[in-house]
Amino acid sequence: MKHATSHFILNGKTVTPEVITERLSNSGSPEWEKELYLFLDEWFSDSDFVLAQTSGSTGEPKPIELHKSVMQKSAERTIEYFGLQKNNRLLLSLPCRYIAGKMMVVRAIVGQMNLIAVDPATDFDFLEHEKFDFGAMVPNQVFKLLEQPSGIEKLQNIRNLLVGGSAISTVLESQISQLSSRVVITYGMTETASHIAIRELSGNRRSDFYHCLPGISVNLGENDCLQIHHPEFTEPIQTNDLAELQSPVSFRILGRADSVIISGGIKYSPELLEKKLEPIISRRFVISSVPDEKLGEQLVLVIEGKPFDTHILKQKIALILTPYESPKSIRFIDRFPETNSGKIIRSNIKKMLRK
Repeated sequence: MKHATSHFILNGKTVTPEVITERLSNSGSPEWEKELYLFLDEWFSDSDFVLAQTSGSTGEPKPIELHKSVMQKSAERTIEYFGLQKNNRLLLSLPCRYIAGKMMVVRAIVGQMNLIAVDPATDFDFLEHEKFDFGAMVPNQVFKLLEQPSGIEKLQNIRNLLVGGSAISTVLESQISQLSSRVVITYGMTETASHIAIRELSGNRRSDFYHCLPGISVNLGENDCLQIHHPEFTEPIQTNDLAELQSPVSFRILGRADSVIISGGIKYSPELLEKKLEPIISRRFVISSVPDEKLGEQLVLVIEGKPFDTHILKQKIALILTPYESPKSIRFIDRFPETNSGKIIRSNIKKMLRK
C-alpha cells in the first residue's frame, strides 16, 4: 500500500519524501522529531504494515504489526465523530513512539489537515496566541497546564482535546469539567489503532460512560471483562478490563481483572478504592497487597514519596472506606515504577512490597 505524501502539511511546510530523508539524516535533530520522521518514512513506504509498541503497563512492552488500512479507518472514524475538516489545525504534542502520537499524524494525513508538531516536553506557551481544532495530551500534560496562571485559557484554545494514556484523577476531571472547550477521555489500545470509545469530560455532554465510535460495539466476555466488536477484525477483541454496560455501545470501566485483590475471600478492585480516596491524598498512590496467612492477601495503601505521619490520614480513610475495604497498613515508595508513557506498573509495586 503506497501512500502518497500530497496535501500533508507539517509545521507549515508540505512533506515530501526528500524532506523526510533530509530530516532523518540530520544527526542533530531532537529524539521526538526523529521518531516523527521515522514514522512518516514508515507510513509512506510500500509496506502494508506499521510496527507499533504496546505501553507495557500490564507486562513487557511488545512490538505488534498494525495494518495501515486499520489505522486509516480509525482516523476516518475520529474525523467523522468530531466533525473535522480539510485544512483544520491539529496539534501533535505526544511522542510518535506510541500509537497515540502515530494516529495524530495519520489523522492529519487522511483528513488533509495541517499538523503542528511540538516537543512533548513543551510548556505550551504558544497556546496563548495559537488556536487548534484538535489535539491530544496525557493527563500529566493537562495537569501541568492547569497549574499555570493562564492554563485554562490555553487549553480552551484547543477546540477538541483528547486525554488518554493513563488514568485521570477525580480532582483533574473536576477541573476539566469547567472548561468551555470540548475535552474527552479515550478508551482504546495499540491493537485497535488508538481509541474505540470516548467519554465526555466537559460541557453538558459530560458523562461517566464511554461511548463507542461509529461501527464499534461491546459486550461482556470472559470474567465480565469488556469484549470489543470491531469492523476491521474478524474476531472480537477480549480485553482484561472489568466493565459495566449501559448499552451495546456505551460502558463504564471498573478496573483491570489482573489487578483485582482477593482478601478474606472478597474481591476488591484497587481502582474503585483509589477513586474514593483521591480527594484526601494529594500525592500519587495505589492500593496494592502483600501476602497474609489468614486473609490470603492484605490490602496495603502505597504512597509515592517520603514518609510522613499517617495518623490523621488513617482517621480520614476510616470515614470513607468500610472496615473491610480499609488498607491494613500504609507503605511508602520513593518513586513508582512506570512505563515510558507514564502508566504506573502495579505488578512491580507488588514485587517491591514483598522484598
